[in-house]
Amino acid sequence: MTASTSDSTANGDVRSFEPARGEADHPHSALARFGADKPLRLDSGAVLSPFQIGYQTYGTLNAARTNAILICHALSGDQHAANVHPVTGKPGWWETLIGPGKPVDTDRFFVISSNVIGGCLGSTGPSSTNPATGQPYGLDFPVVTIGDMVRAQAMLVDHLGIEKLLAVVGGSMGGMQVLQWAVSYPERVFAAMPIATAARHSAQNIAFHEVGRQAIMADPDWHGGRYLSENTSPRRGLAVARMAAHITYMSDSSLHRKFGRRLQDREGRTFSFDADFQVESYLRHQGEAFVDRFDANSYLYVTRAMDYFDLAADYGGVLANAFKGSKTRFCLVSFTSDWLFTTADSRAVVHALNAAGASVSFAEIESDKGHDAFLLDEPEFFAITRGFIDAAARTVGVN
Repeated sequence: MTASTSDSTANGDVRSFEPARGEADHPHSALARFGADKPLRLDSGAVLSPFQIGYQTYGTLNAARTNAILICHALSGDQHAANVHPVTGKPGWWETLIGPGKPVDTDRFFVISSNVIGGCLGSTGPSSTNPATGQPYGLDFPVVTIGDMVRAQAMLVDHLGIEKLLAVVGGSMGGMQVLQWAVSYPERVFAAMPIATAARHSAQNIAFHEVGRQAIMADPDWHGGRYLSENTSPRRGLAVARMAAHITYMSDSSLHRKFGRRLQDREGRTFSFDADFQVESYLRHQGEAFVDRFDANSYLYVTRAMDYFDLAADYGGVLANAFKGSKTRFCLVSFTSDWLFTTADSRAVVHALNAAGASVSFAEIESDKGHDAFLLDEPEFFAITRGFIDAAARTVGVN
């Protein structure tokens, strides 16, 4: 790493035990490097230096640099929001929303999507090489917060020469980042769209995360977080963590509609512990697919960042104080069947914004798809997103 920032697109095919391992240091995306002259100071008191951020951009930045939209990803996401994923070969995780002519229209807007600090696809995290040792950081990597993720994103936005963002958009953990952006950098965010999220993580959600972390740490291949140095991986533990989490992303009605009690490729029960039911087979597939593109230690770090998120904590426990004097336009969206981040969570933010005198709109969308609805085909959500971003663009004079 150099003493100043630089961009590069890495085409080297560095691979070891995990298909995604090579992406940690040498991602198949643009890369911004920050040297010793630009350290990242963390909420824990630790300093991360040097560090790097993997990111993608879509569309063209206009001459006035006023058409930039930052996309913030959820727990299991990354920078590949609207392009083919280099590890899985699958479409980007938000191609329903981002692209030419879509609600986040890349013919009009310059869209930035970065991997969060603590992630595993190019931004410095526990699977990255520690320059002090030449080995992966593992648990030597400092614990990060949502605030740290946003602080690093702000450095990337600076690096791209953008003073103010037209909009910041994200769902779930991405929505937490949107809220943090609006509080930490209100003068740099014209419009904010937090989707299916909350101003703090609930006790129930922390509990679900702890189950996942314990599943990973109980895997004998975890090796106290040093599994990359051992050329192995806690695949079983991470798969179980993903299976448990994936249940929370769906609703009872969506699980019933997709699977019911139907058997998986068999005429009757096997009277064994094989995956007799389609829903069992589906969850096992989700777990197995996840371990090929995500680092187990990153799962520990990113879930912990979500657990620590409490936007009101630094404002005397009064959420409205966090938004006092904000000129940012807000649009919050929730989904009726989302029991992970409920409509009540979004309404609490709306009430705080109203109390602070901020400009805010809110929509609760009828859907049986659960928390993942924001990633799926929801025409009402698309229409709301398009309308909100188009209105913001008209106001600032972006054609």
